[in-house]
Amino acid sequence: MKLKSASVILFSLLTLHSCFKDEPLNAECDIEQAYIHSDNPEEMFFNLTDTIVNVAYDASQISFNVRRHADLSAIAPHFRLTEGATITPASGSVQDFSKGPVSYTVTSEDGQWSRTYQVSVNRVSTITETEIGIDFENYELDPDYKKFYIWHNILGDGTLGNDWATGNPGYRLSKGSAKPEEYPTTPIAEGLDGAALKLETCDTGPFGRMSNMRLAAGNMFLGLFDLNIALRQPLMATCFGIPFDKKPVKLSGYYQYTRGEKFQDDKGNTVEGRQDEGNIYAVLYRNHDTDGSEVVLHGDDVKTNSHIVALADLRIPENATEWTPFEIDFNYSSEIDPELLENRGYNITVVFSSSIDGAKFEGAIGSCLKVDKVRLICEEEE
Repeated sequence: MKLKSASVILFSLLTLHSCFKDEPLNAECDIEQAYIHSDNPEEMFFNLTDTIVNVAYDASQISFNVRRHADLSAIAPHFRLTEGATITPASGSVQDFSKGPVSYTVTSEDGQWSRTYQVSVNRVSTITETEIGIDFENYELDPDYKKFYIWHNILGDGTLGNDWATGNPGYRLSKGSAKPEEYPTTPIAEGLDGAALKLETCDTGPFGRMSNMRLAAGNMFLGLFDLNIALRQPLMATCFGIPFDKKPVKLSGYYQYTRGEKFQDDKGNTVEGRQDEGNIYAVLYRNHDTDGSEVVLHGDDVKTNSHIVALADLRIPENATEWTPFEIDFNYSSEIDPELLENRGYNITVVFSSSIDGAKFEGAIGSCLKVDKVRLICEEEE
């Protein structure tokens, strides 16, 4: 009996060893998180949370923002990678970021796949303009998939930033056969003045119906779209806001709007008597709580979070086939802290959507909002 038991155990161990040995190596090659260690982080960064960047699944650019006097010549970023992956240059190696972004290549554990990331450390200067133009001129096809359009903002040094986000990456998951011009958020080459933005509420096809996300509103906002959680927690995938050090007072621009014919709820049922609305709004909010933890607004609280200090909100209930001017004031619910403002303690987001309740997957297929020549007007300094 003892010999038989020993044989069984030996056979089990050999079988288990074979299973581990034959298990395929990981084919993922992503940076999940990047961080910079500093002995005196308050001298280099505006907030402790600025030392860490959580990297979205579809991101290929990673940016750290530092104070304008920071030395960029010898910085050693560290990276958390997907299991088994390796990175070149090595995580924790000292690099010179004063000459621009540094390229990092991540290779999967099985050696078959690799991705290249551009990592930059940017000195942030105080915003000097009291009128900030949003003109939608700088767009291109997504460099990774060439399936949908992305937009860039112009930074203070004249280079292009990546502060604009859309739900287009999520639409690629639900309707991968769509052409770039068929996505919810697309450019118009000839708008009111140069290029304009087109936002259209679209059907998400069989996959969308299966996942109970039957439509996708055209949207664009200052912030980040997190593709990692778009299917599991769609409202949390929209991360609204970027740091801002001015006091905004007005948002103005031009729009055209056409409502879709049939409003549907989140189950795809037509709601008789209800009409879709377009929405243009901007939110200013404190980006840290009293404990110093980072605050980010999402699709479930972008207009209701307790850290919001000002909101400018335009609902568009009627069709407008001609370019129609708008100007909306920021309504403040609390006073601005000048010191907090100077140290980038506030975030701002500007949002455009073809369906006001698109985040709830409610709206009318075909609702179309076009926007151009938007201006964010801030209070002049004394």
